[in-house]
Amino acid sequence: MLLIYLTWKESYPKSYLTALYASCLAGNLVEQLWNFAWPAAIALLHSSLLPVAVMGFFTKIAIIVGGPLVGNLLDHFPRVPAYNYLTIVQAAAQLLSVGMIIHAHTVCPSLPSFVLLQPWFVVLVFAGAVERLSGLALGVAMERDWVMLLAGTNRPIALAQANAVLSRIDLVCEIAGASMFGILLSKNEPVACLKLAAGLMIVALPVVVSLTWLTNKLSCGVLDRAKSPQTCHRNSSGEPLPYAENIVEMSVEAIKHGWIEYLQQPVLPASLAYVLLYFNVVLAPGGLMTAFLTQCGVSPSLIGGFSLNPSIIGGFSGLCAFMGVAATFMSADLVKRFGILKTGAAGLILQASFLTIAVAVYWSGSLSQQIPLLFFLSLIVFSRLGHMSYDVVGAQILQTGIPSSKANLIGTTEISVASLAESVMLGVAIIANDVSHFRFLAVLSLLSVVGAAWLFCQWLLNPTDAQRSLFSFDLQF
Repeated sequence: MLLIYLTWKESYPKSYLTALYASCLAGNLVEQLWNFAWPAAIALLHSSLLPVAVMGFFTKIAIIVGGPLVGNLLDHFPRVPAYNYLTIVQAAAQLLSVGMIIHAHTVCPSLPSFVLLQPWFVVLVFAGAVERLSGLALGVAMERDWVMLLAGTNRPIALAQANAVLSRIDLVCEIAGASMFGILLSKNEPVACLKLAAGLMIVALPVVVSLTWLTNKLSCGVLDRAKSPQTCHRNSSGEPLPYAENIVEMSVEAIKHGWIEYLQQPVLPASLAYVLLYFNVVLAPGGLMTAFLTQCGVSPSLIGGFSLNPSIIGGFSGLCAFMGVAATFMSADLVKRFGILKTGAAGLILQASFLTIAVAVYWSGSLSQQIPLLFFLSLIVFSRLGHMSYDVVGAQILQTGIPSSKANLIGTTEISVASLAESVMLGVAIIANDVSHFRFLAVLSLLSVVGAAWLFCQWLLNPTDAQRSLFSFDLQF
């Protein structure tokens, strides 16, 4: 809480920004807790990575297909009611997911091999896709629209500070959510932990809705401002679409236009490096790593003669997020010393170096002992310094290279491309769902990070005239 207070104090502490941060804190805490809870709870039921991989795969497919459509629909409704409606939808999807997992733990504590055909699992996949799609839309609305209106587009320093505060709040919530559920799981039965999580979701919902309304009221209705007429229902020729065809044609037009603009952006290699990092689905905190570590705790024979305490698993995710918080501060100093582009390259090289050692430790077969396993996890934790450094600096690179009039379109398309990358790796995980195949998934994840570092460094070493013009202010370039 002290960290959040200090970051508020560093930014322009307008009352409406404080309300915005509080709303973000309440919503993100529940979301991050659930992001850790569901794969851990499912992994306690099934002896392979298959259920978690399938859920993750269909979630990414939903984002790829539904992301542009939901984004366009958000542009056609008032901001505050649309945001609150999506918040309610997300909470309902989370509660439905909790109910399905509790049902699975109660009725069938040991899942059969045909789990994918179980009605409760089908409902769980659907609810998970709706929850993630709603969360994506809420995040885009907050980070690409609301914060710009409230901090002021003509105040770049205030806007940059507000962006930094939102990033730190997200990471702090990731630390708190993972650690909280990990500690609960180490002391209670899974069903009891899930019921506590459901209670937190119910309590947080009215808090988020109220703080959202308060943010708009304190800002004197800034969020009620009319949106650009460019967001009207029109096709690529500028003609209005018939009402019945709006949703389908609008979605198709958004996807086509987004891909064209994305491929034509002047900083495409930097964006592709960012997308390549999304192929790393196992050497990072996430559903598959949580499932792998949870199963290591349940079946010690997978890694040796000892078991992992759930609090250690939660601590791993929390430490990864803590490194992300540290990177938001460290990257500012690196930019002053090396410039934006070299800082981005340094972050990618640092991440690739740590993960190379981690994979070497894994393949050495020494994870049958506790100390090598903890060393393996520590290397992944430290690799997050490089990952988040590039994440922070990469955002500034993209903001510099992309015209403001196309920022939302290209940004949304980039998220869809990144989701496509994740879905490919999750598809591989579905095929190689046995925990013994985890080492091969780790190698593929490492290759994606090494590829991202190579691509970005090649772009940096062979600059174009457009690149020199865009980053002429970077004295180290």
